[in-house]
Parts: sequence; C-alpha cells; structure tokens
Amino acid sequence: MSTTQKAWELENAVKLVDPQRDALYGYDAEEQKAIQNEQPWRRDPHHFKNVRISAVALLKMVMHARSGGSLEVMGLMQGKISGDTFIVTDAFRLPVEGTETRVNASDEANEYVIQYLQSCRENGRADNAVGWYHSHPGYGCWLSGIDVATQMAQQFQDPFLAVVIDPDRTISAGKVEIGAFRTYPKDYKPAGNQEDDDYQTIPLAKIEDFGAHASQYYSLEISHYKSTLDAQLLELLWNKYWVSTLSQSPLFTNREYSSKQMLDLSQKIRNAEKSIQSSSRGGHMGGRGSKDSHMEKVVRDSNKIAGEEITGLMAGEIKAKLFEGVGAAARSETTA
Repeated sequence: MSTTQKAWELENAVKLVDPQRDALYGYDAEEQKAIQNEQPWRRDPHHFKNVRISAVALLKMVMHARSGGSLEVMGLMQGKISGDTFIVTDAFRLPVEGTETRVNASDEANEYVIQYLQSCRENGRADNAVGWYHSHPGYGCWLSGIDVATQMAQQFQDPFLAVVIDPDRTISAGKVEIGAFRTYPKDYKPAGNQEDDDYQTIPLAKIEDFGAHASQYYSLEISHYKSTLDAQLLELLWNKYWVSTLSQSPLFTNREYSSKQMLDLSQKIRNAEKSIQSSSRGGHMGGRGSKDSHMEKVVRDSNKIAGEEITGLMAGEIKAKLFEGVGAAARSETTA
C-alpha cells in the first residue's frame, strides 16, 4: 500500500475489520427480513445512531462528488442493518440532472436503480439499497428543505439513510467532509435543544434554509472500515483518485470556493459589527453573550479559512520540491 493511501486512511479513520472473517460483508437474508418485520425504528425515531461506510464506498462517493464540480450529484448506497447501525458496503452513481442547489431524480433514474439492483442479485449480491447520497459543493454537510422532503419520501421504504458530501471542502481540508442524517416522522417534535455539537461554516445565502429545517433531522456518527475482500479494488480506485489529487492544486482548483468563502466572511464581519454597535447604542448589558457568540463564529470561520489556505500552500510547496526539475531531467535523458 502506498504512503499516500495510508495517510488518507489515517486521516479518515479507516479501520481494518477482522481479516479472517470480513464479517461486515456477510449478508444474512433471514436476519435482514426479521429486522424488517420488527421495525424498531418505528417505535424510536432515534433508533439509528451509527453508520459504518466501507473505504471503497467512501472513495466512490468522493470521486463522484468531485466529478460534478459546482453541480450537485446523486447516487445510492448498498448495505445492511445491524442493530442501531447502517453498514454501507458499496455505492453507485445515478444518471440524474443536477444544478448548483438540487438534484432531480427522473423516471429514467428510478428504472436504472431497479435494473442495477436486479443485476446485483443475479450476480450473487443481495445487499439492499440502504440510503442515498448527494453533494453540497462548498456549503457544508446538512439537509436543505428539498433534501428533507426527499429523505422523508424515501423513509416510507425504511430503513433509509441520507449522506451528504462537500467536495470543495474535502479538497481544501484534505479530509472527506461528510455527514449522515435521518429525518424525524412528520408529527414528531424532538425534545430539548437539537443544535449540533460539530460546528460548521454555513454561507449566509444558505443560513435561512439551514436553520429552517435543522429540527427536522438528526445526524449519525460515521466510521469507516475496509477488509481483505476490497483491498485490490480499493488500490485501483486509489490510483485513479491519487493521480487526480496529485495533478491539482487545492488553491487553484478551489479558487472560486475560496473567493466565495472570503466574501461571505467579510459580510459576516460587517453583520457582527452592526449587531455590536446596535447593542452598544441601546445600552443592553444582557446582550454580551449574543455579541460574544457572533464574534466567536466569525473567529472560527476565519481560522478555518486560514487553515485551509495554509494547507493548500503547503501542498503546493511539497509538490514543487518533489517534482522540481523532473521534466527537465526526463528531457535530458531522452536527448542523451
């Protein structure tokens, strides 16, 4: 295994399952049927708490998301259920039309899903479709109003999971930016404060949509795994992924995303300044916590952007040191 692949697996906490059994890839049709008949998620909207995604499925989803550029892409995930955990063994892309804010699944896509799953069963793979994934290029991992409606419709064929990947932030951070979610039943009211512990930067243009639907779903804990069964496939996929990563500069590839981040940050700073000035003129001493919260978010956003830019600069410097003079050396050998 290459050093870069090891680093990617370490960064995304990919763990090796038992090399003797590869148990997560085993599919017991009777066990899955019993779970379907019992349907514990109907009694407890928070029944599912974890997602385990294979390294192959993760890499496939990331490559698909990156191929869409600024347009959203969509696909399905295959796998099974084990207790309170979704186990995702594979993923495949869907032929759908995407825009910068949504993906539209057509009848053609639905027909493709049926044919694909039927082909899998004919070839001995009985894994069910356990969820869908799509990309949010540059604006984080969460569910929009359209996503919530899509997931609610899909949960009629429960159990079903929604996964979101941000390809732009993945390139900038060097680590897969991913989130997994389940929506609540229509009339269910979650108790207490549902604010996510994991802070993420939301563009101002998306904040209203983010806030309006944040109480309609919850996030699941994500972990990644690999096995001896997928080692060769993972190596083939990695070679394709690494060539693409190596040939690109995060700063150059993501320049539009970085510019939008800076413009968004400047607007957030102006908004925070106006809020502080307004509170000061009004003489509201009780607004100190609110002012600190505004400033804390601005500081966290600016630190995040600075960290991503530093990572991009370091990557460029390392590539320059590694490959400086390689082309000239190759030409001189040819002419010698």
